[in-house]
Amino acid sequence: MKQMSSAQIRQMWLDFWKSKGHAVEPSANLVPVNDPTLLWINSGVATLKKYFDGSVIPENPRITNSQKSIRTNDIENVGKTARHHTLFEMLGNFSIGDYFRDEAIEWAFELLTSPEWFDFPKDKLYMTYYPADMDSYNRWIACGVDPSHLIPLEGNFWEIGAGPSGPDTEIFFDRGPEFDPENQGIHLLEEDLENDRYIEIWNIVLSQFNADPEVPRSEYKELPNKNIDTGAGLERFAAVIQGAKTNFETDLFMPIIREVEKLSGKTYDPDGDNMSFKVIADHIRALSFAIGDGALPGNEGRGYVLRRLLRRAVMHGRRLGVNETFLYKLVVTVGQIMESYYPEVLEKRDFIEKIVKREEETFARTIDAGSGHLDSLLADLKTAGKDTLEGKDIFKLYDTYGFPVELTEEMAEDQGFKIDHDGFKAAMKEQQDRARASVVKGGSMGMQNETLAGIVETSVFEYYNEVLDSTLSVIITDNERSEVVSEGQALLVFAKTPFYAEMGGQVADHGVIKNDKGDIVARVTDVQKAPNGQALHTVDVLASLAVGTNYTLEIDSKRRRSVEKNHTATHLLHAALHHVIGEHATQAGSLNDAEVLRFDFTHFEAVTADELRRIEEEVNQVIWQDLAVETVETDIDTAKTMGAMSLFGEKYGKNVRVVKIGDYSIELCGGTHLANTSEIGLFKIVKEEGIGSGTRRIFAVTGQQAFETYRSQEDALKEVAKAVKAPQLKDVPAKVIALTEHVRELQKEVAELKEKAAAAAAGDVFKDVQEANNLRYIASQVSVTDAGALRTFADNWKQKDYSDVLVLVAAIGDKVNVLVASKSKEAHAGNLVKVLAPIVAGRGGGKPDMAMAGGSDASKIQELLAAVAENL
Repeated sequence: MKQMSSAQIRQMWLDFWKSKGHAVEPSANLVPVNDPTLLWINSGVATLKKYFDGSVIPENPRITNSQKSIRTNDIENVGKTARHHTLFEMLGNFSIGDYFRDEAIEWAFELLTSPEWFDFPKDKLYMTYYPADMDSYNRWIACGVDPSHLIPLEGNFWEIGAGPSGPDTEIFFDRGPEFDPENQGIHLLEEDLENDRYIEIWNIVLSQFNADPEVPRSEYKELPNKNIDTGAGLERFAAVIQGAKTNFETDLFMPIIREVEKLSGKTYDPDGDNMSFKVIADHIRALSFAIGDGALPGNEGRGYVLRRLLRRAVMHGRRLGVNETFLYKLVVTVGQIMESYYPEVLEKRDFIEKIVKREEETFARTIDAGSGHLDSLLADLKTAGKDTLEGKDIFKLYDTYGFPVELTEEMAEDQGFKIDHDGFKAAMKEQQDRARASVVKGGSMGMQNETLAGIVETSVFEYYNEVLDSTLSVIITDNERSEVVSEGQALLVFAKTPFYAEMGGQVADHGVIKNDKGDIVARVTDVQKAPNGQALHTVDVLASLAVGTNYTLEIDSKRRRSVEKNHTATHLLHAALHHVIGEHATQAGSLNDAEVLRFDFTHFEAVTADELRRIEEEVNQVIWQDLAVETVETDIDTAKTMGAMSLFGEKYGKNVRVVKIGDYSIELCGGTHLANTSEIGLFKIVKEEGIGSGTRRIFAVTGQQAFETYRSQEDALKEVAKAVKAPQLKDVPAKVIALTEHVRELQKEVAELKEKAAAAAAGDVFKDVQEANNLRYIASQVSVTDAGALRTFADNWKQKDYSDVLVLVAAIGDKVNVLVASKSKEAHAGNLVKVLAPIVAGRGGGKPDMAMAGGSDASKIQELLAAVAENL
């Protein structure tokens, strides 16, 4: 077996499959594009689903890749096990309706065992297979595998709901009896037991059925096109080839661990307690790649995953004695390890470090807040005479503040408290169950559509024609091909078309189809790409259409022009964002239709009003410069040398279109555009908002819509001017400021009057002092207009020694407001209000000295007041 670095393993994998006619697919962005079933790209096949379900036919049906992936279902296991990671690389080879079982197995065996390639010892390899899949068994035998190395397992069948499915055969490497302390041998594989001896390095999925949840597996129908989907973890390959005890002792992780040693002054012991080193090394890899791909820490979705990973790594740094910000210092090491295949980490190093460091600094403040929360919890326990911190509270500290259980336990035990470990585990399991239930593993695939996949007729899109004559090649109605259609809705393919099929954020063209007499025979309502790339026109049929007949295709030119204004403006907006807020603001989605443009981009905070103004001004300045919009067709390498920017998540073929707007913007884009920026006329941002952690969205309008937006704003301003009696529009701000100041003064006077009235009323309320359980208390219903007045009463009460406890109740509208204040350690305001509030159908809580509650049953106010004495 050859000794190889991880980079050499990856390259040998790709080179082998390239030698077998596979196209090398570059690793896709970790943030899925147009796939709501996935939080992250989590496998090599995740980005290829469009090929497997038949919605797109690839140029080459043989594909190989090394895909960076993230899985976060069981973050807690990272560092505990030898092979659990958040970020990993999945090596894969795929066949889309081309070769199948025989070649997949034969080539896998060749790659693993041939001296030209990995040169694994044949006697160290074991394979599992689905018991009913004797074809795979026989193919392994034909390759020379000993029958004793072939293990049938019922679990070797891959399916994720409706869609492609089939048996799979897994390949294991035997690391020897030193990793089998109980000497169980092959029994470990036969019983599918977790172990460190037999390491799964490769899974070959034989996708040959359309799974149908409504029928037994034995009745699944065969796919029209059978597929091969494989996955081999690079980290596991590296561990086996490099003879590492765990994946963490490979060259993918050890340079990071060595840096952590320097920062902490601690030494990594492969046989000792090294969990913190492993967690940090794993998590900084995931953070570096995810942030580099546009995901940012936040409070939900992907952002929450990143925030949790970072906080977990920081806390493990503290366990190693690293108390200052340090994670950001490891980004460069991650980039250096992966540079040969992922240069983008080092290219974006400054930005990634900035985000990680900022998040570390924020977490340092959060730790202080968490410590305060824990102190408060322990104080409440002490007051209540309890000695155990409940599991739900430990989990909140862990989940919200990032406190590991060990830290909570240490701080609690220092004050003499016990820890409810079972309750914490139960709360943790509930969260994990919810997380797993919300994940679609691998993402479901659609059923293959044989009719659409079977369209092979050529169809050419004519960029610069808005009206042309063309022959009707294909008619599809009710998912079947027809020669004639005379009514209803149909899908049509023409030999050539002026209609743009929806793609790259640009909506499809609308228009009409006319016969040779000039009569409209169909209205085009949508255009999408067929699996083989043809423009598939969705039409409402008005008169008979026949295959082989010539028709005139005419797009709605006015609508196209409006769309082009927005699309060209989107390119200008993208460039302006880079100039104003930074190069990290890359496109994360867009929509260009006739009415509005929508642009999504990565950014870690809201765009300020000043920044939006500068962006808007810059775009308009470019519009008014009359810059030519040029489109060049060239190969992808030439486009890159020109400096063309590729867009988020897009896949590009060998030949691409480059859209160049003067010297201001240059992007790869397949859409249609104006000839000159001046045709846009005017650009106006109408809204900026957050749509997810680390992703912002801008809505803008152009041309007539921009003018109408300004006009409506002017009309609104005129109404304000009229209301504030401003003689001219320019006088409105000063008038509004003066009125606002006057209102503020009036509000201050009202507040002072209310306070005086409350003080006067308080004099009467505070006279009625009662006593119970050696505590003086006042319990009274008061008449106030808002809950704030109750606090004013309490503030006045605190100034003098009226009583030990104050209970005030007020019916405000249809609600009942309750306030409890206490000056005595013998009476906890928060606990007392929790007892009293249910009487008026309410709930509440608070601190030992002040608490409030809300209820809805005003008829029980006197009953609540009477209950005060018995609960003191």
